[in-house]
Order: sequence, then structure tokens, then C-alpha cells
Amino acid sequence: MSLGSQIAWDDTVLPFQLDRSDIRGRVARLDGVLDNVLAQHDYPPAIEALVAEATLLTALIGQTIKLRWKLSLQVRGNGPARLIATDYYGPTDEGQPARVRAYASYDEQAIDPTGAPFPQIGEGYLAILIDQGEGMVPYQGITPIAGGSLSSCAETYFAQSEQLPTRFALSFGKSQLPGGPESWRAGGVMLQAMPKASPFAATQGGTGEGGLLNAEDIISGEEGENWTRANTLLDTVEAIELVGPTVQPTELLVRLFHEEGPRVFDPQSINFGCTCSADRVRESLSIYSAKDIGHMTTDDGIVTADCQFCGAHYEFDPDTLGFESKVGPGAAD
Repeated sequence: MSLGSQIAWDDTVLPFQLDRSDIRGRVARLDGVLDNVLAQHDYPPAIEALVAEATLLTALIGQTIKLRWKLSLQVRGNGPARLIATDYYGPTDEGQPARVRAYASYDEQAIDPTGAPFPQIGEGYLAILIDQGEGMVPYQGITPIAGGSLSSCAETYFAQSEQLPTRFALSFGKSQLPGGPESWRAGGVMLQAMPKASPFAATQGGTGEGGLLNAEDIISGEEGENWTRANTLLDTVEAIELVGPTVQPTELLVRLFHEEGPRVFDPQSINFGCTCSADRVRESLSIYSAKDIGHMTTDDGIVTADCQFCGAHYEFDPDTLGFESKVGPGAAD
């Protein structure tokens, strides 16, 4: 497709490559998807910002992987923001959208309403989990919470775990177009050196925060010069260019990287989507004994469950739940 193609860019990820620099990248735009994610809960502003950033990162990272099923990003900390969890589901068929979902767990009493979002995670870690489906061994990589943002943590993860120099430039927040309602918008650019950088520096010990590796530790020579040049160009991006909608991603690439030979590929559309179902919830409850199920049963004689991602509500007959309902009478409690 050409850089001048006119398509709807909201809720899309556009892959590209900088031929002169041998760097690949993604441009993401989320609007309706992010509104759907955040509309499921009444989060404090600091938590909304963390969920928005994590969702945008997940969309960018998920699209870089030949994913058969699911990529998950999890942020866990000992601060008021205890957990940020996101899932990216790859398209089931050619031409189909990917799907994302997200939620947060937090201590409402401990949230600082005037404080910056990121410090409210406290000490903890960021994990990226890749599950390619049945018969495949899941992969998990973890990096400590460090730097000043979730995107900084993700950059450290790729340097430390994958030895891939990676850079994110993100922008997100509520905006209002003339005559329209206020809504969430997010946009970002991801740069990543092609996966041939030498891992030599990984044996030398990192020089970044806490001894962790960063991009400069794992790339040098001509590749390092190309990386520095592309990052210098990305530093000129403005927040309004990232979130749109007036600047299209293709126009943004030309503005930033026209001397680097930007080449774009087919965009990937993204929807809000949850995989919860009554059968999945029932299966998750199958590990409990009849005694456990009894403790879960309400005064009305039902067991209820709510999906933390999409808010779906489920009700079950307790006699049909738990492992005893599968193995029959006589099973031990």
C-alpha cells in the first residue's frame, strides 16, 4: 500500500520499516477500543492513565509477534496500583481484527489523587507472557519496575530479555473534537532494531538503572549510528501527532523519517474483545470442592461471578459446579 492511501486509522496498528536504518516499527491509534476498555470500570484518573498506557503498549507489542493466540502484559506492584493486566488476541483468520482487553486492581484508599500515575505502582515487575495455544509451551519474561513510565519498563524488558533495542513514544488522554463528546484517544510509535544485534553486551553487565541493560549496551557501530539517528528523529514528534486524528500515521512517518526510507505494510485493525463465557467460568470453578462451592453460594442459592475485563455477570446452580459434579457421588471434600 502507498503512503498516500486513505483509510480509517482509528483503532489500527500500522507496521513499517525504515529501509535505510534497518529498523522496524509500528504506529498505533486507539480511540473506541480504549473508550470500551475504560468504560467497564470507574477508575481514578491515575489508574485510567496506567491502563491506557498498558493497553497501547500491548497493542504495539502484540502486533510485532506472529501470534497464534494471546499475548499478555502484567504489571504488579506493592503500591496503590496493585495490578494492571492486558491481553492481546491475534486475529483468528486473515483480514480479521485483533482484540484487546484490560483491567486494573488497586487500593482505592491509598491512591494519591494528585500524584503522578507511575510512582503509584511502587516496587514490582512488568511481565510479558506469550501463549501460542494448545500444545505449545507458554513463554514469560519479567523485568523490574524501573524508569519513569511503563514504556520505559517495556524498553528495558526488550533490552534485557531479548537483546533488542526498542523505543516507544506514546501519548494518551481524553480529548474532544468540535461538536463531539469527550473520549479517550491514544497513539504511539514503536521502533525496534531488526533482530540481528549482537548480544555481546549482555555478558558485560548493564549500565542502566539498577544494572539493567538498555539499548546503548547492546548495539554499536553503524547499527548504533542508525539507531541514534532514528531516535533523534522520533524525539521531534508532538503529542497531537501521535494521537491524531488530523495527522494520519502515514503522514507522520513521512514527516519524521522521510530520509530513512519508510516503507509501510498492511494495517491491523483492533477491536475491544473479551473471551469470557459461561463455559469458561464454569471450567474455572471445576477445581473447587462442594464445600468450597457452598461458601461461594449466596443466600439466594446461586453462585455468581463477574468478569473483571468486560463486566459480564454470570449466575450458576451450585449443584452443577465443582469437581464433585464431574466425578460424581463419593468424592472427598
